[in-house]
Amino acid sequence: MTDTSTTAEQDTPLFFNPLQEGYAASPWSHFTEMREREPVHDLFGTQWFLFRYDDVSRLLKDPTLSVDDVNVTVHDEVRLAAVEDAFSDMERTRSMLGRDAPDHTRLRRLVSKAFTPSTIAALRPVIQDLVDTALDDMDERSSTEIVADLAFPLPFDVISVMLGMPDSDRDQVAEWSSALVKTLDPIITDEEIQAAANAERSMRALLDEVVTWKRANPADGLLTALIQAEEDGDRLTASELRDQVQLLFVAGHETTVNLIGTGIHELLHRPEQTAILRDDPSLDAGAVDELLRFVSPVQFSRRITLQPIEFGGREIAAGTFVMAGLASANHDPAKWGDDADELDVRRTGAGQHVSFGSGSHYCLGASLAKLEAQVAIGSFLRRFPGAHATGDVEWNGRINLRGVERLEIAVR
Repeated sequence: MTDTSTTAEQDTPLFFNPLQEGYAASPWSHFTEMREREPVHDLFGTQWFLFRYDDVSRLLKDPTLSVDDVNVTVHDEVRLAAVEDAFSDMERTRSMLGRDAPDHTRLRRLVSKAFTPSTIAALRPVIQDLVDTALDDMDERSSTEIVADLAFPLPFDVISVMLGMPDSDRDQVAEWSSALVKTLDPIITDEEIQAAANAERSMRALLDEVVTWKRANPADGLLTALIQAEEDGDRLTASELRDQVQLLFVAGHETTVNLIGTGIHELLHRPEQTAILRDDPSLDAGAVDELLRFVSPVQFSRRITLQPIEFGGREIAAGTFVMAGLASANHDPAKWGDDADELDVRRTGAGQHVSFGSGSHYCLGASLAKLEAQVAIGSFLRRFPGAHATGDVEWNGRINLRGVERLEIAVR
């Protein structure tokens, strides 16, 4: 006999819907459905989505694709008009995140001069001190809200120390950052677009002041190194410098918050995995890669076609946004096996996740994010072996930078 319910389900048109009930807490079953039934997906004729690991990996590594919005010709006209109106008084960002070669190559080469492995390694004691101070405070109270007390302040303070920035309002900068990252979501309201534009103006004004101050007060730190970075007479312009620093704050902060907060949430709900990691510090690096795979702090990454391209027998026109489903790829059984939806801190090959992208746009701050997570998560679990959640988790509601918003934990 034919299973009519299954047949009817397969005949029902399927579309990617991150607004459906339960998606924020657990998008994995929806990704499974997309991989199995619609792995190459046209959403409303303006964006395509790829959900399988092999397709995502191929897209990210393809040097013929663009990341520059000027190359988009297939638009959501309503969203485009709202964006152009909200940002009409601002020059286009010079962040390397939205630039193709040769601009991207030049910017990345200059920034890399101040972002060396030795610079990152030297931050370990700074990170450990910040984490230990946070854990001491938790110990005194016997409880913590893990995002506000650890996951949120740590990456902000680390990047501030790394840049050698003067004191600034952490909460205000974080609020601007939160508004800006909403523009990375495939679905966004007019109000969110306007909030992002206002945040962009405020963030630029602050960073212009910071750069001016740092030019007059050079010291050790990444910001001075960026100001002084030079190759064959080439230096970052004032606006390029500001936009790279903004990228470090926005991208480096939001994603690491999600990795640490959501990583601890997932581990506390799997006590056997927590015990394995707690008892063996040598697993820290691999466990963080597994958390990056499992949690996927950045769920999607975009590319823009410059010529027609085919995936899964379907042709995508030139000038089109294609969204690489990083989180879905990181849970694809074709790559990870039948336990792809399980967390395994001893998983072999976890570092093959695509959470930091791939190809020429692989995340420049990957090593810093992993170091912060290793220190924060490992130190928390070993300091508080009896830690347990005391309430329901609250999610941030973002489609792309999905993560825990709030989680109360008793540390003993």
